[in-house]
Amino acid sequence: MGRRPRGFVGLTGPDAASYLQAMVSNDVEALGPDESCDALLLTPKGRVIAPMTVYRRGADDYLLLTEPELAERLRATLVRSRFAAKVSIELEEHVSVLVVGRDTPPRAVANREFGIAAYELIDDEPPGWAEIGVEELERLRIRAGTPRFGRELDDRVLPAEAGLEQRAIDFEKGCYPGQEPIARQHYRGRVNRSLHVLEIEGVELPGYDAELTYEGKVVGRVTSAALDGEQVVGLGYVRAEVPEDAVLDLGGRRVRPA
Repeated sequence: MGRRPRGFVGLTGPDAASYLQAMVSNDVEALGPDESCDALLLTPKGRVIAPMTVYRRGADDYLLLTEPELAERLRATLVRSRFAAKVSIELEEHVSVLVVGRDTPPRAVANREFGIAAYELIDDEPPGWAEIGVEELERLRIRAGTPRFGRELDDRVLPAEAGLEQRAIDFEKGCYPGQEPIARQHYRGRVNRSLHVLEIEGVELPGYDAELTYEGKVVGRVTSAALDGEQVVGLGYVRAEVPEDAVLDLGGRRVRPA
């Protein structure tokens, strides 16, 4: 159990479901009360404005959970496009407690960041459970290959490069901002690079954007890293043409995609 820093945006009103459906990348209208999914708010060019978990509190009531620094950006972008839709879009104040290793109970929000069963309790805290450290959560996130905004996600990255297609995009739903380039890339193209879990020799954590090389050429960069026993585990982007079994170089240290 541990605190999960979050920003919260609430959408309420008779057009909440239809408006949010027209704005984000996943099928949020299909959610029943007390259900959730991951989704993205994108630019028209398919770049990520904000990743989020969409939690349906009721028929006309959604709560968006995002990174703390993105909540106002998410709210403001949704408000600018609201026009005549009958929906209130407001920042909300809540506390989220993350519970790891347990299945999601009623009135909790499923968390898919860590590769194991986990959920978030909103404004509630179970007594007596052991705290899990920030370092352990970061190791689990990295091992699960989950990108985070400001590390793996920024305006340089397409969702497909970060492995977000399966967890946050529905290719059967209708239009939303960024849908055309996302669909075009998915059906017709291929990515030039992709996000990998990396096993890095040694115990020193590399800096953000540290260069990865192969046969003397820069082929990628490290975006996150954490200690994992006697080595470092990381996330990083590697160019598609690099062989899957290649041993990369990080300033003289051996790096293997996990």
